[in-house]
Formats: sequence, structure tokens, C-alpha cells
Amino acid sequence: MSDKIDLTSGNPQSPPENDHLEFKAVLLLGFIVALIVAAALYVMYARGMFESTQRLVLVSEDSEGVVVGMNMTFSGFPIGRVRRIELAGDGKARILVDIASADAHWLRQSSVYTVVRSLVGGTNIRAYTGVMTDPPLEDGAMRTVLQGDAGAEVPKLIASAKDLLESVSSLVSSQGALGASFGNLQTLTARINGPGGALAVALGGPDEAKKLLNSLDTTSKNVNSLLVKVDAMTAKADAQVFGDKGLMPETRATVVQLNGLLTDARTSLKKVDAVLVEAQAIGTNVKDASGDLGTLRGEVESSLRKVDGLINDINRKWPFARDTEVKLP
Repeated sequence: MSDKIDLTSGNPQSPPENDHLEFKAVLLLGFIVALIVAAALYVMYARGMFESTQRLVLVSEDSEGVVVGMNMTFSGFPIGRVRRIELAGDGKARILVDIASADAHWLRQSSVYTVVRSLVGGTNIRAYTGVMTDPPLEDGAMRTVLQGDAGAEVPKLIASAKDLLESVSSLVSSQGALGASFGNLQTLTARINGPGGALAVALGGPDEAKKLLNSLDTTSKNVNSLLVKVDAMTAKADAQVFGDKGLMPETRATVVQLNGLLTDARTSLKKVDAVLVEAQAIGTNVKDASGDLGTLRGEVESSLRKVDGLINDINRKWPFARDTEVKLP
């Protein structure tokens, strides 16, 4: 046999394959440990354990619903994570938030922080920045958060609903305003369905309604008799106006005569127009004759002036000259 037994020790010798098996087991165990460490390091890196962060301290009345590891969001994106929650000396909760330095520029000194607890879902920490030109938020800054708890409004809502129901109940009760209105409406409906109907309700009683109806009947009769008289007057007026001896035939004859007179006047006007044309022609001739007379008068005056000058010359000449001077002794 290949295996040898040591008779002095009483133990068989270990084969070389057992040594290799132990070495492989140690290697496998070391690989598993390294894999676990690598996974832990990756998880820590993924959760930002090795990133440069900036600390923000949020002061709240209580930390109900806030847990370590919760994200703080800005516009719906996580920019920080809650690292620790502690109780301050004044009894308020201090929420320590680590903000990644790459996302810290979204927070300014005027930023507002809220802790909102909704009816459905968990608690959310949100940051709001209205003016992005403000100075950036310093490291280790402490801010007071605004809290909004939707569940805290439920008791108020229930109390308001209870008050509303009580008001409605008192309103629709028999002693309430709406109940009294319904009662009055029922009484009014009964009176309308009774004798006289709505007219009796409007006038105050069936007697007043009867009086009004009698007055209406009398008025109707008077109106009918008046209409008969008006019809008779209308017929008489038609006879006087449109009858054979009425106003319209006489007016028509007068219009015919007037048309004849207008025709005669039109003929006379045509004759007058002819006379005016002839008078215009005569006036034109007279105007021409007046012009010739003016020329003739100018020639006659010129001839007279010449004769007058000639006579004066003859009087100045001898022997026709006369001595008009008077000599005294």
C-alpha cells in the first residue's frame, strides 16, 4: 500500500490534497470578506459618506415624524440628509442636516425651511429659496422651521362640521326661521287652494275678491257699450268721409279742378316766357341804339365846339369886331 502508518505515533500521515483544500477555503473566505467590505464601502459612497458636506441646524418645536436618514428636498430633489436629532436645552428639537457641498448653492440666507406632516404619507422636510441673488448659506447655520400638520387640522374640521350641522338642525326645526317659512308657505298654499284662490290671498279675503270681480264685470260691460258707440261713430265717419257725398269725393273734384288751373297757369307761363324772350331781344336792340346815340351826340358836340370857336375867331377879326370899351369925357 502507498499510505504508510507511523507505528510510533499511532497517527496516519495527512495527504497533500488536504493542505490545498484548506488554502482554497481561506482564499474563499478572504474573498467573501473583501466582497462584503467593498459592498459596504460602495453603499457608504452611494449614501454620500465620503462627500464634502455642509452642516445645517433646523430648530423645531418637536421632531415627530422626522427620522435619521430622511432627505431634505429642494424643488423635489434631495440635497441634504438628516444625520442626527437631538434635544436642545430649551426643550426644542435640533435637526442636524448634512448638505452636499455641490448642492449647497441652492440655499441662501433668506431660504425658508418647512416640516410638513400629511394625512397620507410621511413627513417631508422642504427648502424654499425665493431670491437666488442673496448671499449663500453659511456652514453651521441655524434656522427655525415652519411646521404644517394636516392631521392637526382634522379636529378643527370636525368641530366646524359639528357647528354647521347644529346650525342646520336649528334652522330646519319648527322653531327655526326655515321651519317657520315652510309653515307659512304651507298656510299660503292652503289659502290659495281655498275659495277665491290667489286673488283672495292678494286682496285679504274672499269678499274683497268678489267685489273686485264684480267691478271687473261692470267695467267690462261699460267697455263693451263704449266699443259699440265707437263702432257706430266710425261707420258714420266713414260715410261722411268716403261716401258718395262725403268729403273725399268733393276733395277729389277740387283736386281735378286745381289740376286744370295748374295746366292753364303752366300754358300762361310758357307764353310769358316767349314774351320775355322777345323783350330781351328788344332790350338788346335798345342797348345797341343807345350806344349809337352816344356816339352821335359826341360828334354833334364836337361840331358845335368847332362852330363856337369859328364864331369867336370871326368876332375877334375886323370889320366885325366891336368895341365894347366905354370911354368917359
